[in-house]
Amino acid sequence: MGIRVSIANIVSLFGGVALFLFGMSLMGDGLKKVAGSKLELVLYRLSNTPLKGLLLGTGVTAVIQSSSATSVMVVGFVNSGMMKVRQAMAVIMGAIVGTSVTGWVICLSYLEGTGDFVSLLSTATISAFVAVIGIIMRMFSKRQARRHAGDILLGFAVLMFGMQSMSNAVAPLRDSAEFIRLMTAFSHPLLGILVGAAFTSVLQSASAAVGILQALSVTGAISFAEAYPMILGIAIGAALPVLLSALGARTAGRRTAYAYLFIEILGVLFCAALYYGLDAVMDFSFKNAVMTPVSVAAVNTVFRMVTACVLLPFCGELEKLVEALVSESSAERSANADFDRLDERFLRHPALAVEQSRMTINAMARKSRENLCDAMLLLHDFSEEGMQRVEQDEDLVDRYEDRIGTYLMKLNRSELTREQNEEVSKYLHTLSDFERISDHAMNISEVAQEIHEKKISFSPEGDHEMTVLIGAVNEIVELTFSSFIEEDMEKAYRVEPLEEHIDVLCDELKLRHVERLQTGQCSLQIGFVFNDLITNFERVADHCSNVAIAMIELNQDTFETHDYLINLKELRTHHFDELYAQYAQRYKL
Repeated sequence: MGIRVSIANIVSLFGGVALFLFGMSLMGDGLKKVAGSKLELVLYRLSNTPLKGLLLGTGVTAVIQSSSATSVMVVGFVNSGMMKVRQAMAVIMGAIVGTSVTGWVICLSYLEGTGDFVSLLSTATISAFVAVIGIIMRMFSKRQARRHAGDILLGFAVLMFGMQSMSNAVAPLRDSAEFIRLMTAFSHPLLGILVGAAFTSVLQSASAAVGILQALSVTGAISFAEAYPMILGIAIGAALPVLLSALGARTAGRRTAYAYLFIEILGVLFCAALYYGLDAVMDFSFKNAVMTPVSVAAVNTVFRMVTACVLLPFCGELEKLVEALVSESSAERSANADFDRLDERFLRHPALAVEQSRMTINAMARKSRENLCDAMLLLHDFSEEGMQRVEQDEDLVDRYEDRIGTYLMKLNRSELTREQNEEVSKYLHTLSDFERISDHAMNISEVAQEIHEKKISFSPEGDHEMTVLIGAVNEIVELTFSSFIEEDMEKAYRVEPLEEHIDVLCDELKLRHVERLQTGQCSLQIGFVFNDLITNFERVADHCSNVAIAMIELNQDTFETHDYLINLKELRTHHFDELYAQYAQRYKL
């Protein structure tokens, strides 16, 4: 009988944990949907001072019930350049405080009483009442906002029920000598912190870990001495989801994620040193006090508030710490050096500003070309490291476009000579083409990943055709980028004949592939991949053509703002037919 009860209790405990986590997730998702994108906008716009960031981080996290979700959002802002690392730190500290609100919500699940009126405040009654309202709103309301509100109420009810299931499952442990001895072992500071950190890393939720600690506290076997180090460890373990969110992010995003970890570690070190140092001198009597769900929530809140208050004035020093520990990649250092060229003080001297813009857009062009070459290499030699490099470089090219485009628009308002105006126009019209070529590099790398994961291989004919097309694309890319960087008009005139032949090649490849599909030589799965590659290579050639045309027309003073195409008959005066014939001979199927 005892064994059956133990097994039943274990099943009930895990069931309660599952319901608790699901309820938290459902409630948090509902809250985020009701708020829409307003929370993100508030965080972005109103976190310009440390105190505002702290308060906003606290408020947003209290609403969405997850410090990890708030911090992951902030990592995204920093990674995209919308927010600075120092600015993000205050929001993270607020998130650390705000996540303690969940512990107080959980305390509602322990309301009990007798009598008709008091019984209305019991957990079972509150949960049932909230669940009924929630399901009515979820099933019968036509407005989306009310249905999301129903999700919030249902999530709350499930969370309450899960907490009750956990509490009931662990209730028999209050009489277990083995459990009491185990809890006593956790009073050792280091062991308690490690257990709390490990447990939270598995759950990936500080709120859930605190909730389970609150459930265990109803046994009466947990004193302050055992609970305190575990609460400290829970804080450190909560950093894992944020660190995972920063995988593949650029340096600023990774620094923000590590800032979350360092803030938690420093807070733990300070609070541990303060408490255990004073306890060694004063021998606190309350360390043996039996913890309740309310006292666990209180200790958790006080610890987090102390962490935020102590570290908030040192955001600058924390920023220097993460900068020292998380170094920039060579590519990002180079990009930042390029961005430093775009100094607004040069805008008063257009000749200098145009030259700085030329050097920076050339650096962007080289990075875009390099990214495309890296993506093409993945088609034959795929690696996760190579894929990640393409992703990072694509993000870098996006930053180039944003910074250069903003600078050129400001420069365009200056008083420019005709030559300077032509240069600025050329840069503005080619900027998006370089960025789009890098986008297609990302698309090609994703196709390469699919080929690798699904072990796809083309037929010998298809492989030969793709090799010919890649050779032609490589040449048009080299011609375009070198003509732009070197300002070589002869090379620019060679681009359009090759682009026209690439269009013919792509059409021919598609027709031949359809024939292989009809004869069963190729499968539909291979067909999708083959066509994706053809489409991306064709688009790359189109963007190369746009760059060359911009150079040619601006050189002839005929460029119009929205006119990217040039009459092929005009190009034919520059040996178009002769060049086309050469390319047709060189890249024939």
